Amino acid sequence: MARIPSCHATTKKEKKNNNGKHLTIALAGNANVGKSVIFNQLTGSHQTIGNWPGKTVESAKGILHFDGYEATIVDLPGIYSLSTFSLEELVTRDYIAREKPDVIIDVIGAPVLERNLFFTLQLMEMDVPLVVCLNQMDIAKGKGLIIDVGRLEGWLGVPVIPTIASRGKGVRELIEKAIEVARQKQESTDSKDKSSNNGEAGIKEKRGPDHHWHEAKFGDVMEAHSAGNRGHHHRHRHGTRFGDRVEERVEELTRLIDSQQLNLDYPSRWVAIKLLEGDADVKQLVSSKSDNLIRASETLAKKMEEAYQEPGFAVLASERYLLANQIARDVQRQETAKPTLMDKLDRLATQRVFGYIVTFAVIGGLLLWTLTVGDFLSGLLSHAFSFFHPVDPQVSGATWSIVWNGMFGGLVAGVTLVIPFVVPFYLMLAIMEDSGILSRVAFMMDSAMHQMGLHGKAIIPLILGYGCNVPAIYTTRIMGTRRERLLASFAITFAPCSARTIVILGLVAAFVGMGWALALYAVDLLIMFVAVKVALRVIPGEVPGLIMEMHSFRVPSSSVVAKQTWSRTKSLIYLVFPMYMVGTTIVQGLYAFGALGPINNSLSFLTVGWLGLPAIAGILLIFGAVRKELILLTLVAIYGTNLALVLTPAQLIVLALVGMLYLPCIATIGILVKEFSWKAAVAISAANLASAILIGGIAARVLALVS
Repeated sequence: MARIPSCHATTKKEKKNNNGKHLTIALAGNANVGKSVIFNQLTGSHQTIGNWPGKTVESAKGILHFDGYEATIVDLPGIYSLSTFSLEELVTRDYIAREKPDVIIDVIGAPVLERNLFFTLQLMEMDVPLVVCLNQMDIAKGKGLIIDVGRLEGWLGVPVIPTIASRGKGVRELIEKAIEVARQKQESTDSKDKSSNNGEAGIKEKRGPDHHWHEAKFGDVMEAHSAGNRGHHHRHRHGTRFGDRVEERVEELTRLIDSQQLNLDYPSRWVAIKLLEGDADVKQLVSSKSDNLIRASETLAKKMEEAYQEPGFAVLASERYLLANQIARDVQRQETAKPTLMDKLDRLATQRVFGYIVTFAVIGGLLLWTLTVGDFLSGLLSHAFSFFHPVDPQVSGATWSIVWNGMFGGLVAGVTLVIPFVVPFYLMLAIMEDSGILSRVAFMMDSAMHQMGLHGKAIIPLILGYGCNVPAIYTTRIMGTRRERLLASFAITFAPCSARTIVILGLVAAFVGMGWALALYAVDLLIMFVAVKVALRVIPGEVPGLIMEMHSFRVPSSSVVAKQTWSRTKSLIYLVFPMYMVGTTIVQGLYAFGALGPINNSLSFLTVGWLGLPAIAGILLIFGAVRKELILLTLVAIYGTNLALVLTPAQLIVLALVGMLYLPCIATIGILVKEFSWKAAVAISAANLASAILIGGIAARVLALVS
């Protein structure tokens, strides 16, 4: 971490002197509160990105060396509650309960304190070692919000550290406090007799003397007042109390759970709260050990619901929101602040008329940037590689030569066709994400996406699909449910990626005209719309409304943008390049040894009879199943560069149309299998193939009439 001296520059000698002092620190919090910025500040390049075991939820871990400690930093998914409505919530809850990190840093966005406290209160219910990071203090100041950190500490009973993570301010103090709390936990674990005495009181004792350091560093942002005269109202040794009627039932059920000695992974009080909420997973866990406890909890929950005339989960949620509101009103005040430039841009980007203009400008600008820069970089790299070795497919010659050409050709395709288009796309996408404009685009496009049958968030991976389908499908993880992700991924497979764009431009724009090329894009969008509508009948369900965090506009962080771009590019390289290289080698080898001839002949009733293409079309489409641009490259390798001498304008259009639609490339099929299943990948591929054959045949007959 650049702003914390000696964090990463730990020598071998220093590592040996750690004496086994290892900690696990988890970062938790809502989305868009700067959690990833803090993670990057702490871990630098010492990061590992993967998936949580058995889940499609991304995990990020890093190593921090600080003051003789080696700490594993775990960046938990950004969530809003500890329910099990999403995989992210389930992953976070299970990790906290079962892995039991030494300390959790709850990152709160200071500009939206009340909303973030809802999650903080749930963490406190789990009775975990906790430090609250009050981040984005500069943004809060810009909005005229003054937060009293001392009063907030008094309410929560845990340390609260103000930070401006984007500038590195307060991050060192944050990690120091986290290590202090973790050390207290380890000491209390070693001696149970001391744990009850060193719990809440220990934190108060530690907090008192150095309380006013916040004022020295952030005196212009907040006020620090002594918390000594506020007493302990609304406090509990496990966190914060609810209202009396709810608290009585929680405590009664907690005592009953303790008396049963069930040895659950979760704290008894938290289990009691979840049983009263009717949490299905917790009820299943408890019922496997005590049916009597389930019956008792249902009786108490029924009494509570009758008293409040609301379901149990709504009662508990209301209690948390009421308490969060009460805390926020007490610890912050609003001063008059002039609207900043970012505030004005925010209003413009979400205004009913200008918002759509901004949205289409952003989408158009992103695509124009990607295609312009990508085309330039692709040309440079293609020229560089062709200087060393030709990259056209080799379909005859010695076996070793064909294998080498296939491997090298697959590598060149990745370097010259994927990287040049994807890196600029990822770079601009990361800038848009970190600035806040992308969430505004999703908000403005929500109604249009609903007309299509997709969630508003789907616009983000759909845009990404125009660069490459593989990372776009990976990005569907931002969707809430598997159904939404599957529908969005199905739509993405119709998006004309950079390789399909090469086929369209190389076959149609070059030999027929740019107007026909643009017409193919329009047809593709129409087909995508119809295909998703049909898929909705196969996968029925409700399309939920758009609920997403829209953080304030801000200047993007260069480090966050760079790390996000590299992380996405790296995952793409690991998946796409091996598939390109191996797939191209196999297909070229099969063609060279005549194995594809019988397949080509068996497809002639479709390619020649129905689609009106030359007999070689079957071979071209087989090559294109590996990499779409091989349709064009193979054609050039066999017939030369003047394709107008070989194919009619109608055949060029039909070949480009079918090549654009007929099957996802091998890398896209691979990511579909990885993210969903073989069954889902086969079903989506079959739908693409059926669409291509049907639309291609119709297009061939229509073009025959108009030509």
